[in-house]
Amino acid sequence: MANSPALYDVLDERFRTGRCVFGDDRLEVLYDGCRWAEGPLYFPAGRYLIWSDIPNDRMMRWDETSGTVSVFRSPAGHPNGNTLDAQGRLITCEQGNRRVTRTEHDGTITVLAERYQGKRLNSPNDAVVHSSGAIYFSDPDFGITTDYEGHRAESEIGATNVYRVDPDGEVHLVADGFAGPNGLVLSQGEERLYVSDTRANHVRRFDVQVDGSLADKGVFVECRPGEGRFDNIRFDDQGRLWVAAMDDGVHCYDPDGTLIGRLVTPEPVANITFGSPKRNRVFLTANTTVYSAVLSVTGLPRLPENR
Repeated sequence: MANSPALYDVLDERFRTGRCVFGDDRLEVLYDGCRWAEGPLYFPAGRYLIWSDIPNDRMMRWDETSGTVSVFRSPAGHPNGNTLDAQGRLITCEQGNRRVTRTEHDGTITVLAERYQGKRLNSPNDAVVHSSGAIYFSDPDFGITTDYEGHRAESEIGATNVYRVDPDGEVHLVADGFAGPNGLVLSQGEERLYVSDTRANHVRRFDVQVDGSLADKGVFVECRPGEGRFDNIRFDDQGRLWVAAMDDGVHCYDPDGTLIGRLVTPEPVANITFGSPKRNRVFLTANTTVYSAVLSVTGLPRLPENR
């Protein structure tokens, strides 16, 4: 186990009464050889975790049954966020290649989205799959501002937005007005989509309409000065929102938007996911290191048919 401080910081008694603090009391180090770790994704069928090491242009794999770590893919297009579709296929946001792809079961790669109205995307960051088969993804400019996480270039679109790519391949602009859209997640019933805006340091909430469009419902939670910087977001099965808040660890918000507790981490946390057979193991990509802990809460599955 890692030599780290106590894991839980109780800010509201609901963090304790909601049984969020009865798991491991330390973080376990799974791997510590990254340049900038991001995009963790757990594969239930194989009991392994993959994640992105963006500046090293590779994806890594950790096997839960053996503890071994290996390179999953390299080069990988300076990948960032990863998710699974209903068929268990890997969906990846490739910052360097400025596209969203699907890895087929035979290992071939299908490009799902790389342009909007003829213009190249900036650098897709994170994605979530709707039960309809549509994929919502964020498109900030993080991968084109420097050569560190991608390839420096001018934005062809001139804005940072959230898009939806339908099963037929059509790409739709569904939300704009972001400074730096980042992590995104659907609620349990898919009636809402939540999007973190790293530069604005808040999470916005949208109602998902029948046709797949979004209705902006404003800011859900805001990170106050001195409380970190929002990146990736995930729900547990009780409707609590867990937010990677960089150097302030992982924030936990009650469904009413109250910050009730934190996971204290030794490094800035950019991304989180839940996994393992019971979905009660949290995986954290934190700067150069990948951590995990078995918690007393259960993560929300990625697709409603598994909920």
